[in-house]
Amino acid sequence: MQRRQQTVLFTLYASKRFYSEALDSIGEKEKPAKECADMGVKGLQYFMETCYPETCIYVQLRQLAASYAEAHPDMMPTLVVDGMACLRYWYKCQAWVHGGQWQEYIHFLQKFVGAFTAIGLKLVFFFDGTIAEQKRAEWVKRRLRVNQDIARIFNYIKNWHQQPDREMFCLPSGLATFSSFALKSLGQETRRSVSDGDYEIAEYALHNNCIGILGQDTDFVIFDTVPYMSIAKLRLENMTTVQYSREKLCHILKLQQSDLPLLACILGNDIVPEHQLQNLRKNALTFYGKKHQGDKVHAAAEFIKRYHPNREAVCNISSLPLSKVDMELVEKGIQSYLLPGQSSPWLDKNLPFPELLCVMEKYMNKDILQAAKEKHIRAECFMVYNVLQDGVVECSNTLEDEDLGLPPQAILYQPLREHIYSILLPSSCGETLSVKEWFVFPRNPLNEPTNVTPKPLNLPEGIPDLTTLWFGKDSEVKHVRVSTFLAIFGLQDFADELKSFDTPLIAVICLITYIAIQAKHFSVEDIDAYLSQAVCIRYKSYTDLQHTRVPQVDPRAVHLGSLFVRGLTYLIAANSACGFPFAMNEIMPWNIFDGLLFHSKYLQAHTHCAKEELLERNPAWISQFLTLRDLVIKACSRHGSTILSFPGRLQHGRPMDGESYRESEPQFLSTLDLDHRQQSRGPGFHMQGYDNRPRSRTRHPNRKRYHLAA
Repeated sequence: MQRRQQTVLFTLYASKRFYSEALDSIGEKEKPAKECADMGVKGLQYFMETCYPETCIYVQLRQLAASYAEAHPDMMPTLVVDGMACLRYWYKCQAWVHGGQWQEYIHFLQKFVGAFTAIGLKLVFFFDGTIAEQKRAEWVKRRLRVNQDIARIFNYIKNWHQQPDREMFCLPSGLATFSSFALKSLGQETRRSVSDGDYEIAEYALHNNCIGILGQDTDFVIFDTVPYMSIAKLRLENMTTVQYSREKLCHILKLQQSDLPLLACILGNDIVPEHQLQNLRKNALTFYGKKHQGDKVHAAAEFIKRYHPNREAVCNISSLPLSKVDMELVEKGIQSYLLPGQSSPWLDKNLPFPELLCVMEKYMNKDILQAAKEKHIRAECFMVYNVLQDGVVECSNTLEDEDLGLPPQAILYQPLREHIYSILLPSSCGETLSVKEWFVFPRNPLNEPTNVTPKPLNLPEGIPDLTTLWFGKDSEVKHVRVSTFLAIFGLQDFADELKSFDTPLIAVICLITYIAIQAKHFSVEDIDAYLSQAVCIRYKSYTDLQHTRVPQVDPRAVHLGSLFVRGLTYLIAANSACGFPFAMNEIMPWNIFDGLLFHSKYLQAHTHCAKEELLERNPAWISQFLTLRDLVIKACSRHGSTILSFPGRLQHGRPMDGESYRESEPQFLSTLDLDHRQQSRGPGFHMQGYDNRPRSRTRHPNRKRYHLAA
């Protein structure tokens, strides 16, 4: 008894100790437990932590791995990792608004993987590869909420000209997409889901006798699968975390594990909205009668026990006081937690698991569809499977501001995606095929998807067949793949000139040229910022980049940084569609882009900085930069786009001259507290509803002054 009390006391202490860290560590899947206290099944984890900390067992991963290896000498102890839930935990970089510190991020991933390798634990990572339609409404609700968060971030930047504190943290654009490729580059087994991600994780872990699931989603308490462990409570220095015990939870609530799916439905989950059974919960709470923390969970459990009094009693969902509509919804909700071979006493018979219907099946070669699925599951391609399987593509939030005169990335890159769709979807099937896009951007209410139709490429020989692009072996196919890829960006006429550049620079040229042609109010200085960053990063180590400093945060530079990184996701989609003319790892952001470095180059380029200083006085870098610059401007001119010069286009404050920039005592981001005054956006800037008059703003109490140019 005394030992149990000591365990509970330690658990209570540790729960408080780790809680504040958990707020920064959770990923996209689930909000902090405290915020979820009244949010359906998502609040169940908070209930366990707060009301019954004995259900939260602290575990030593090293000891678990050793015990497993001893019991199963022929098997490697494996932990399944919910990658989507780990993104915030992994992204420990101090700078996050500038577009991502990708080399630093890779460094943190290496440390994470290395810590598990050192104790003999194999990791298998899962990432969401699609959004299940039954979860679409919840996905939309979360995305709209994050849009509001992003608007607050930009308001903060405009007022204080620095990055907000961590409580306003927003994941850099494309982090989930690139994380799967990053982990593959580190030699890790990485998978993308073809249906509901949580379900596939629970099924894989159970089927492969894994040691546990590492994530941050209460649904893993509900599934009858292997132990569920918290990424938020993980401590790499001693390899400990918390296991949420479904067995102890059932003991406290006096329920069977087979009752947990019904409990989740009554509390509210992604399939049964919380409001759906609100009256049932209210009546259950009235019947329960007590007034203590956690009563909602206890009342729901008591309700279940009334209709399922003991193990022998026959129970059925039809005995519950539910309308026909609610009953059908609850049946689907219960079924969503049943893994292959499992059944529920609450269902007369198991409903057939929704079959994955391929909407493009009648138009496509089966070998193409199978190859797309296999590459998707192995996380080797991007977007292709979604187009070919169900003709639906999603894109989450991007750090972009609607008030800066730059188009949302979803709009700017739509012509590019139309070209990708024209490669993937046949045009000779007698029907006009289209892709449904659920793309998040400001003022898009996401009431319905946008139907986007393919736009044929401008290739004299026509669009090549997918079978040729994907399975062709002869030497000529390589040329076809490259020319098709370049045609997506409108650069097929520059194939010979691009041969002198390596893959990362080809990617940079394609993206910057495309952005310059498509975006209004794009200036020569913007091109200079992008290109100088792309040249300099090639010769900078991870340690060098750690010393990058910026004197202030400019909202337009933040937008452009995210715009470029989001463009890289479409670039890898184009590479996937064209049969991989370029090695995927060479077009990843850690080889091409660093947010702080770009931000510093943007500030320099817009303050009359000499090219010598922009390229850090390195003659070879300057020469390469000028070559790239000439090619980009030439390509823009070929497309009828004249790029003008708008120096001094900082969003707030008058532009600094080069000397003032050097004298402004730039600081590491961790101590960034500098500011500067508002200015107009320069000639040529206009947008509906924009008021260019100076705004009255409160001065930050720690604001420092600059020596500004007259």
